[in-house]
Amino acid sequence: MSEELLATPIELFRNGDLDGAMADLDTKIASNGDVAELHHMWAEFANMKNMEAQDDVVPGRKIMNAYKKAMELDEENMEYIADFASFALECRRIPVAVKEFQRYARRLQLEDIPVDEVLFTASRNLVDAIEVMDPSRQNPMIQPWLKQALEWAVGALGYTSEEAIATLNSDE
Repeated sequence: MSEELLATPIELFRNGDLDGAMADLDTKIASNGDVAELHHMWAEFANMKNMEAQDDVVPGRKIMNAYKKAMELDEENMEYIADFASFALECRRIPVAVKEFQRYARRLQLEDIPVDEVLFTASRNLVDAIEVMDPSRQNPMIQPWLKQALEWAVGALGYTSEEAIATLNSDE
């Protein structure tokens, strides 16, 4: 059923009508509010609209709520968690982003999946956000975030933190 609901907004988006796609999603959400994919797609399109306009045409709070609704309706969907965390990071809501990326990382561990590209990208974006807040990276508040970013980065390269330290400290 959700594929049928998503067909028109996807087609509108492909034809370059982002506003039409969002309007169609709004209509469908009103009568199908329990379909997580609709909320997620609306949030993704709203975020694209803001990025395209380079302005908050759609309030960030409204986009965050749409992501949260999708996650609430489908708690197992890792894509929703990653997209919400990425959006929170874009909005400089660093504590929220780190918490959600950590939840995503725990899900990966449960499925015996190593750190993936999502967390590798998150590590880079997190360091960028930290540098905006504190270019010296010395503020005690950001230290746990910085440590987390480093762990994800070395994990994505296939190392544990200990292995990375040993490699960096070796004379070879």
